Amino acid sequence: MTMRAGWYKARTVKVLTHIAVWAVALSLPFLLDTHRGLRHRDNQALEQRFFWLNILTNLLWVGPFYLNAYLFLPRLFYRRYYLVYAASILGSFAVVLLIHMVLFNVIVAVFPFRFTGALSFLLPQFVLMVTVSTTLRVVTDKLETDRLARQRQEENMKTEVSFLRSQINPHFIFNILNNLVALERMKSPELGPTILKLSALMQYMLYDTDAERVELSREVEYLQSYIDLQRQRFGQKIPITVSLDAGAGNYEIEPMLLIPFVENAFKHGVGLIEKPGIEIMLRVRDGVLFFAVRNRYNPNSTEEKDKGSGIGLGNVKRRLKLLYQSQHRLLLSQSEGWFLVSLELNLH
Repeated sequence: MTMRAGWYKARTVKVLTHIAVWAVALSLPFLLDTHRGLRHRDNQALEQRFFWLNILTNLLWVGPFYLNAYLFLPRLFYRRYYLVYAASILGSFAVVLLIHMVLFNVIVAVFPFRFTGALSFLLPQFVLMVTVSTTLRVVTDKLETDRLARQRQEENMKTEVSFLRSQINPHFIFNILNNLVALERMKSPELGPTILKLSALMQYMLYDTDAERVELSREVEYLQSYIDLQRQRFGQKIPITVSLDAGAGNYEIEPMLLIPFVENAFKHGVGLIEKPGIEIMLRVRDGVLFFAVRNRYNPNSTEEKDKGSGIGLGNVKRRLKLLYQSQHRLLLSQSEGWFLVSLELNLH
């Protein structure tokens, strides 16, 4: 329905533009009446003849107008056949001048046709018609080019976002499988419930995130479940502080947009760190999401990172740039052994 409405709107604007152009063209006999003030002014019959001559002559401009807009410009001028284009334009003017002469001899037929007088009268109208025709064609082509460029940009953006989102799945599964392996090695009784929770997470990840947006509350539930899985894995070894408040509004967000920050914290906030710690905060105020993740890290660590370690943050930064553009602010900083991610996102 939206595409059809846009088509009808564009069609209506085009028709109204052409009507306006020809309303001006048909008014030219009144605007450019060179016979006013002459001795024939009192001759009503002669004035009426000149009036109809001008009306019919102005109707002749339909030919050069549309020939220039739909034939001469795209086929000749745009292809840089400038001499042929100029010859075609002058040829169309010559045809109009010839027909005008015939009409003059048929309609007026009182005194001989004067070529110089007709040329001085018709040339300004011809220049005006060519100028308007050219302007209309150039503007129309520019608008169409811009529309196609926007359409291609939107299609490319959707394709890239789909690709970036698809990269999250294997990265997420890799981390969760590490959790399960750790629980199995510890012979933890939480292994069964963890598998069930993982199943719920996988269902959300594979089936509920196909839409462009999901409810923020669902995304927060997903984050909380992931954090709970990590807590089961590390127990009391890693202090984890969590505060997630999605607020009461019915806000939506790009699915799985926040999880890479949390994954990154658990990936680099554990291991050979003297005093590990992870802090996660989310709140919504007046339609703006404030999200912060802070984790301890070892600046002197030479531990080799896995090949997928760079997927998370690079991925989410690109998605934020594509989808939210100026409606977000992302800050990454390191200070006194803490790595901080701070995100502000306009949810409207």
